[in-house]
Formats: sequence, C-alpha cells, structure tokens
Amino acid sequence: INFVNYSYRVEESPSAWYKVYPIAEGNRQSPIDIVPADAVFDAKLSPISLSYNNCTSVSISNNGHSVVVEFIDSDERSVIRGGPLENMYRLKQFHFHWGGKGCRGSEHTVGGKTYASELHLVHWNAIKYKSFGEAAAAPDGLAVLGIFLEIGDEHRALHQITDALYMVKFKGSVTDFKGFNPKCLLPNSLEYWTYPGSLTTPPLYESVTWILLKEPIYVSEKQMGKFRTLLFNGEEEDDRKRMENNFRPPQPLRGRTVQASFK
Repeated sequence: INFVNYSYRVEESPSAWYKVYPIAEGNRQSPIDIVPADAVFDAKLSPISLSYNNCTSVSISNNGHSVVVEFIDSDERSVIRGGPLENMYRLKQFHFHWGGKGCRGSEHTVGGKTYASELHLVHWNAIKYKSFGEAAAAPDGLAVLGIFLEIGDEHRALHQITDALYMVKFKGSVTDFKGFNPKCLLPNSLEYWTYPGSLTTPPLYESVTWILLKEPIYVSEKQMGKFRTLLFNGEEEDDRKRMENNFRPPQPLRGRTVQASFK
C-alpha cells in the first residue's frame, strides 16, 4: 500500500524493516501461517458480501514493489461487508505478491503450505474515517480480502491484467485500466479465515482485518511468468532487477485467534 511518506528500498530485506519501522515486531503483524486445526469456527460470522457491481477501476500501475489496480473510492459502488466487519468498507485497490519461477510467492501460508501468489483486495472504513490514509493507521481502518493463486489451468479473467503488464514494466509507470470488475477473480466458495493483522509492507500499520478465502483460484505458469517481466526499477535506472519474491514471510501469531466461517 502506497503512502506519501513511505519508501523502502527493494533490496532491504523484510527482516531489516524493524530498524526503521519498530512496529515490525508488534503483536498483530501479518502475514501469518494459518493452522486450520487451530482455527476456531464461529457460527456468528456471517458470509462475506461483496458488491462489486459497478466497475470503478481507474488505473494499473507499478509502484516499485507490486502491480496495483486502483479504484474510485468516493462512493459506495464497490464495497465489502458482513463477516467480521461491523459496517461496509470501500474498495481502494488490489495488488499481488509472487515468487520466482516455480517458487513460493504467497504471504500467508496454510498449515505451512505456500501458494504461487496471493491477491490482496484492499478496502477502507469510510463510514468511520475521512480518508484512506486516516483509516490505514486506525485499528479497524482496513479490511483486506486475500485470495491464493495456485498453478493449474489458465485463468481467463486474469488475462485482462497480464495483458496490460507490458505497459507498466517500470517502477512509477501507470496507465488507464477502466471497467475491470474484480468479481471475476473470486473463487466459487467464499468460506474464509479471519484474524486481526497488519499491512505486510512498511509502514506495517496494525490496522487490517484480514479475510482469507480458503479456496484458491487457478492460474497458469505462463500467466505467473508475465508478472515476473515487471521490474523493481524505474526506466532511467541501469541496474535492472526483475520483480519477484515481493512477499513478507509469516510473522509470529502472538496469542491471536484465527476464526473460521466454516467447520
């Protein structure tokens, strides 16, 4: 998630972030390893309800550590509600984390299992806060829907994104990306785990209610390869480094409970 005051060099390993961002060693850091046997089924958790009816996507960009699709978030056209959330949260952006060829790339793991990639749909609490920036620093400010990507058949809807990646190869590049509805990236089942956590990139604010879907979506190795054609560098830089392994490893649970919407 991009903040104006926020920059870290890609070559900085996540294990060094605590030097600049002490919260990195806080009590509700993300990602985590979800241990299904330890998750607590909560019958009070309602299903997640997604209203992504009107496509409000604006642009696709390379922010130097991921590819990001931004949305208009000035009204309630694209929102998530239900589940652990007390009110509706507006969709702000989504982005991906991935590994090298054939390697792990997800941030969260499930019983130690890693996935090829992880998609994060980032929403903010506009009922309670005036801006995304204000919400991002508040304990109940953000809700992130996480979806695992597993290697398999190609994903038809993902082509709309992978076909646009050549236009945002370099850090800082941005191009129009209108009318994309992220509903097409959801798996069939919306069963989920949820827990209180944080942003997984600096400033690592502990402001995220995580909602992780149990069922992955399937993408081809060729589609994942397109993500690795992006660069961590700007066009003017000589030392070109392929964008890959842009994930933070699991952090200690520190006494938190993971709840499950399913038995």
